Amino acid sequence: EGDHYIVMEYVPGSTLKDLIKQQGHLPVAEALRIAGEIASALAHAHMHGLVHCDIKPHNILMMPDGTAKVADFGIARAVTESTMTYSGNVVGSVHYFSPEQARGTLITPKSDIYSLGVVLYEMLTGQLPFTGATPVSIAMKHLQEEPVPVRQLDPSIPPVAEAVVSRAMSKDPEQRPDSAEMVQDIQQAEQMLQGRQNFSAADDPYATRVMPAVHPDEPLPSRRQRDAYAPEVDEPQKSVFKSKKFVIGLILILCMGFFVGAFMSYGEFWSTSEIEVPNVTGQQLTVAKQLLESKKLRVSVQEVNDADTPAGEVISQDPEAGAKVKEKRVVTLKVSKGGQQIEMPDVRGLSKADAIARLEKVGLKVNVYEKSSDEEAGTVIDSDPRPGKKVAKGSSVEIYVSKGKKAHKSEVPDVVGMDVNNAKTVLQARGFRVSVTQKAVSGAQAGTVVSQSVSGTAEEGTTVTITVAESSSQREDKKDKNKQENKQDSNHTQVPVPGVENGKGK
Repeated sequence: EGDHYIVMEYVPGSTLKDLIKQQGHLPVAEALRIAGEIASALAHAHMHGLVHCDIKPHNILMMPDGTAKVADFGIARAVTESTMTYSGNVVGSVHYFSPEQARGTLITPKSDIYSLGVVLYEMLTGQLPFTGATPVSIAMKHLQEEPVPVRQLDPSIPPVAEAVVSRAMSKDPEQRPDSAEMVQDIQQAEQMLQGRQNFSAADDPYATRVMPAVHPDEPLPSRRQRDAYAPEVDEPQKSVFKSKKFVIGLILILCMGFFVGAFMSYGEFWSTSEIEVPNVTGQQLTVAKQLLESKKLRVSVQEVNDADTPAGEVISQDPEAGAKVKEKRVVTLKVSKGGQQIEMPDVRGLSKADAIARLEKVGLKVNVYEKSSDEEAGTVIDSDPRPGKKVAKGSSVEIYVSKGKKAHKSEVPDVVGMDVNNAKTVLQARGFRVSVTQKAVSGAQAGTVVSQSVSGTAEEGTTVTITVAESSSQREDKKDKNKQENKQDSNHTQVPVPGVENGKGK
């Protein structure tokens, strides 16, 4: 009773790390598919306020049908508003964690995106972006060095796949996509690769071709001629820019670029259906995203400092609410990161009132919680965030105030019938205070307890009043004392009054 545990699904199969070890590296299409499934799982976790903190191939379980499942949320952290911090410790696997994890500073869901970028890098190339002799040296590379581009390691990797990796592994979290955008990036890369497979090699001016051998007796062309690319063997002097095929290919590429750009900016502009953009200003980002995506719109997020707006709340949107747009149109949301970053003051040891005043003075909102402690009641014993950590101005912090030692309840012994001294010893041994009163009780042995004020259970320190039977001598002494007091009250000293004699006037 009182033990916490996690019930987890049993997943047969192996891990993604095992798959990479077996194959060396994965085909591009398979790597993108697996990365997309991981990104979808992270999007679900991030939507519910969880950051995994330890994304790596070892924690990706591969189902027998090839489906990837994200596992081991053992060090996952809940995020409040938009960011969280570690309390001075670096948590995660050094080969895969983000630069901000290496520093032990602000952690956001985009830390998981960096780790996913490292995993995709390893799936495509079969090797890690950073290695070193010690964990510290690897962590420093995450902070300071750029990885070798994947196409430099394997030129067969398409540029669009390299772009997905590069964006996910940006040093600056602001430059990385969020989990929903990562899913979209991967899907667009997959679509572009599928479209690329439909092109004929004959239409590609850069495709590999078999060229006839040059006879050793033939004169060499001039330097200018050698530098020019000649798609026709029998006309080596012809410039590539005069090639009809090149011109057609260039036009196709430009048209494709136009359509992709238009799609990204304005949605499915060829669609006849229009959507009214809902108003999400003032909503939390997760709610705003769900609402926009339910309308078949895509979301781009820009985070800014704003002391007047709670962190994670949408400040403005473009297009504005009520605008008519096509499906898949990107709606840009400006989202508050809260106020400027300030250092959390140390309020431990202060009274509750002094701590609240100090925190409010620097622009923080305060939530107060009470905890049992050995410290004096009303004294601040802890805070969250801890002193010295960065916190957004205008955000809420928590302080924990001592309510004194926790009261323990004990069984109150039944001391009726005991000698008064024994009764006091028994009660005091259980942590109770004792008060004694005496009472004349016929038939009761003098000095024994005839009643007690508390029975059952009570908090330690409670006063228990016991009533003790008087002895006959005590009763007689009390009677004599009462008589003496009454006699003193009846004896009054007469004071002479001038002009009065024996009760008569002169």
